[in-house]
Amino acid sequence: MTTHNPTTPTLPEAQLGPAEKLLELVLGGSAHLWHNRPGLDVNGVWHPAQGAKDTLVRRSTPVKPGLFVPAAVKLYRQLLDIYRLNTDLMAHFASYALTQTDWRDLKVATCALMLVQNHSGQPVREDDGSIAFLDDDFRAIGAAMLLHYERKSTRMLTPKAVLRVAELLETPEIAHLNREAGFGDPASRKPPLGRWKAVATKWLRVREQNLPMLQGLVKAGYKETLKKIARKAGYKPVSQAFFEVLGWKQKQAAAGHRSVGLEGLNLVKRERFDGLSEAEICEWIERERLSFKEVVGRLPKDVGLTPAIMAALLPSLSDRDLRMLTPTLEELGLMSDPAIRARWEKAVQTATDQRALHIVKNVRSQELKAKLEEASDNAARAAVAEATAETDVRVMFLIDKSGSMEGAIEQSKEALSRILAGFPLEKLHIATFDTMGTVLKPKAASRAAVQHMLQGIQASGGTTHAAGVHALYRAEVRVPREAKLIVIVVGDEAGESGEQLARAFNECGYSVAAMALLLSVVSTRGNTVRTCARQMQVPFSEVSVGQFEDPYQVPRVLKALLDAPTVPGASQSGWVERVMRTPLLKVA
Repeated sequence: MTTHNPTTPTLPEAQLGPAEKLLELVLGGSAHLWHNRPGLDVNGVWHPAQGAKDTLVRRSTPVKPGLFVPAAVKLYRQLLDIYRLNTDLMAHFASYALTQTDWRDLKVATCALMLVQNHSGQPVREDDGSIAFLDDDFRAIGAAMLLHYERKSTRMLTPKAVLRVAELLETPEIAHLNREAGFGDPASRKPPLGRWKAVATKWLRVREQNLPMLQGLVKAGYKETLKKIARKAGYKPVSQAFFEVLGWKQKQAAAGHRSVGLEGLNLVKRERFDGLSEAEICEWIERERLSFKEVVGRLPKDVGLTPAIMAALLPSLSDRDLRMLTPTLEELGLMSDPAIRARWEKAVQTATDQRALHIVKNVRSQELKAKLEEASDNAARAAVAEATAETDVRVMFLIDKSGSMEGAIEQSKEALSRILAGFPLEKLHIATFDTMGTVLKPKAASRAAVQHMLQGIQASGGTTHAAGVHALYRAEVRVPREAKLIVIVVGDEAGESGEQLARAFNECGYSVAAMALLLSVVSTRGNTVRTCARQMQVPFSEVSVGQFEDPYQVPRVLKALLDAPTVPGASQSGWVERVMRTPLLKVA
């Protein structure tokens, strides 16, 4: 058996095409770019500083809150590689990232790239100097990403994201990558910002001309962010109302060119609640419709966040906020209120990430813990439903429990407990294998049921993937002709030849549409699954089980793995096909 680094791509880097690179980015790119707390840089990987072990601290570099540059450089370089290989794919992916994902950092990075890349609608001329045609204007996609507005949608750029696009482009390491790519003047000391200033100006103008929209952003806690955007874009408001809403006092510039906001400003200030009673604070919250962010920093120390104040703030909280604040609601005794409990349980049903599994650690009630785990299950179900909405998809999980999985089997169990609950039981087929296959079936579609199903699995014996396939066939598992079968193998990929596994699928009459590997290794791995996929000429995807530790990554990975190709026998991922079908964003 050949020894491999677990993160090595399926193909050598030089042989990866743009589609493979894109899939690799999504399946292996869970790193977050911005962190709001001190961290540690351990070989380019961010770790929280709080609670870090001494051994980790000694081999790390302290990192301040904010942009974690190593992760930003890695992601941006990956996007640049895809752009160079297939500009059209990158344009569709940017449109997909904004409208079809909740991955905020990816939206920022793709928007930044599209705003500075070279396809900007410039004229292409004939030999005689006449204009033959205009080049594609892909910078307009970056502009459309910034300007896209959909009321109450989470799939548009927040003011903080608008600012972060510029901050990312201004980062010296990112500016260097852009200059290397030819996106800016190599002799200029200023970082290439492309169209950011012009589009940010238009973004601010829309909000200035719609004061309720601007006031809403201030109430949501974006006042200082809006000021920073205005400064960075060199924004010139048309009326002093802009400054009044932001509570932004103005003074004349040294050159004396200011004409708006110098006299008669009626500034809107955020006053503290010192001296007010609890009842008066609640009345103020209800009268002004204040948000949680607006209130918490203004509360007097002798009052603090009380049950009554928290109850008054509930209408301003999103479902995500409610899930995040579960420990606070429990501490204040509000979970016993029937109306609040009903609202909270509704929020549990709408979860789109698995952050609830982290919140569980700070909750005392076993009943609430179980409900939060249900939120995790709901996020997985939503991802599976979205990925399989267009096609009848059946999923076969083959779980390696052979001796080579000693030390890795527990990590595999945890990853599976996060994803299996998302599948309808009638479309899910599971078998473990060593040299013998065993069919498993959870008692219910829940994390608890999956954990119960997996708890007795121990690593031992030889490795024959085909044993799991034959076990499912003997259990009379059949896949309808019109359905698409996705096979996901969990393990280190070491075992029989890929050709032998391919024969097992053919002998059992299973027509496989795509294969994926959830890679879980201690030191070595094989190549059974990818060789099998190559033999059957179906798309192959690979993701480390470690990616499932990120609560936001689970839905992304499920969507990418479960999109079956639309054409039988296609070698390209169905998810990449979906990206290419995404309409290019346009400025309204």
